[in-house]
Order: sequence, then structure tokens, then C-alpha cells
Amino acid sequence: MELRISNVTKAYKGKRAVDNFNLELGEGLHGLLGANGSGKTTLMRMICGLLRPTEGVITIDGVDIAQAGEGYREYLGYLPQHFGYYPNFSAMDFMTYMAALKGLPKTIAMERSESLLDELGLYAVRKKKLKTYSGGMLQRVGIAQALLGNPKILVLDEPTAGLDPKERVRFRQLLTSLEKDKIIILSTHIVSDVEKIADDVIIMKEGGIVYRGPQTDNLEDLYLHFFRDGNPEDGMRGDLK
Repeated sequence: MELRISNVTKAYKGKRAVDNFNLELGEGLHGLLGANGSGKTTLMRMICGLLRPTEGVITIDGVDIAQAGEGYREYLGYLPQHFGYYPNFSAMDFMTYMAALKGLPKTIAMERSESLLDELGLYAVRKKKLKTYSGGMLQRVGIAQALLGNPKILVLDEPTAGLDPKERVRFRQLLTSLEKDKIIILSTHIVSDVEKIADDVIIMKEGGIVYRGPQTDNLEDLYLHFFRDGNPEDGMRGDLK
């Protein structure tokens, strides 16, 4: 399976958020690093078919995702940077609701929801309303819903926001266990989110790629090289927060 982004540009009122972007992704875990405002979220939304490129094309195994329709959406699991939920739903209510939207049969939806909530440490509170959850707990629910349909392409935009250090470690372990037959794109500005677990690393700045290569021992130094004058959060290590 191959996801290919070819000469993709996305412009807003003349400003290019993503600029002539080219990338080929196969199965495995791909870390997409970049400061806030580098174009990562716009790129993720185009990959998920939520935004149309101003120019260029995105294909899956040679088929334009704009033409693939429902077939492509069945491949996808997506955790946006800010996901919507119903505060009065319990975690199980929310998961089964999302499973229904994805077309999963009820029995499978229940089993899959309980299994994922258990993996993410939420089984004991699965019947409590989401409005009682902490930010980190809500983020784990978001991760669980992205995995519901056993997607072949998993797109995660700043997935560890709100997670404490132990939850970050658990999340990285979960991703490592998933990556065999999936294309996983983990978009973040936190180096430790992708350090040691990504098969390759892409660093994005001002709508384009400034680095792509294998995992490296000096990833943080490499990242900071490109953002030396950027936001103090750029390149921060999430496990040291």
C-alpha cells in the first residue's frame, strides 16, 4: 500500500499553507515534526479528504482519493488536533456512536470499543460521562475512536496533547504494536513523540519538507537546527514536561 502526495499546494487568500509538497508513504510509522503553523494540520486534513488541494493530487495505490470516495474513508482512522464529542455521552456511548458512523455491526462495535478502552486504560470509567473526564482521558477516547475500524491508514494530529508522561509512554507502545500493516502518520511538534519509534522522520517548515530521513540519535538537535529562532515549545521533550 502506498500513499502518494504529488505537487500538492493549499493556499488561503494567496498564502500557501502547504507549498508544492511531495511525499511517498508506505506501511510503517512516519513521524511528521514541525512547529505550530508549519502546515502539518492542513496537510493532515488534505490526506483525510477534508480539504481539497489548491493544486496537485493525493493518491492511494494510484487512485486519486478525491475519486475513491467511501472506499478510501473506510481505510482511514483520524484523530484531529481538537476532536468533537458529546459531553453527556459516556465513553462507551461515544465509541458505539462513532462505530455506527463507520458502519461497524453492533456486536463488533461493542467488542471493539471495550477492547480499545481497556488498552487505553479507560475500561473502569467507560460508563462515566465524558464531561467528567480530564483532558488526558478525553485524548485517549479520541485515540480509541480513531482505531475503531482497524484502519489501514491512521492519521494522528498532535495525539499526545494533554497526556501525562506515563500516558505518552503507553501511547507510544500502542503505536509500535499497530504499525505492521498500516500507514501511520504521527504529526507533532514534540520530538519525543516520534523518537525511537518512527520508521522515518519528516520535518516540515513553512509548508514544505526541510528534512526526511531515518530515525537518528540526534533527532532533537536536528529539529532544533531548523527552528533555532522559533517558538520555545518547538522541539520540547514531552516526557520532561
